Amino acid sequence: MKDRFKAKFNIRKGDNVVVISGDDKDVTKPRIVKQVLVEEKKVIVEGVNIITKHTKPSAQNTQGGIVKKEAPIQISNVMLWDAKAKAGTKVKRVRENGKTVRISKKSGEKI
Repeated sequence: MKDRFKAKFNIRKGDNVVVISGDDKDVTKPRIVKQVLVEEKKVIVEGVNIITKHTKPSAQNTQGGIVKKEAPIQISNVMLWDAKAKAGTKVKRVRENGKTVRISKKSGEKI
């Protein structure tokens, strides 16, 4: 069944997040979001969920071999990092001058 409305997430590309569940759980180490996959409700986070992919030799990669890269994880497994509180935080959205601004619930700072 298709979603009627497009989901809105508080996490964007380039944000600092902490992984709150899974094999790479570490709530004290912020990491950077490389990509947000809205349709699949997943994110690709730098250094998290590393997979090894075996590649055949091709025109671009004449050597072939084993390539390590990040795989997507569920967006619910990450939380935005609040630098002031030095912890993960929930986010609320507030409209200011016709634009939506994300505000940390822990410290009250703009993100």
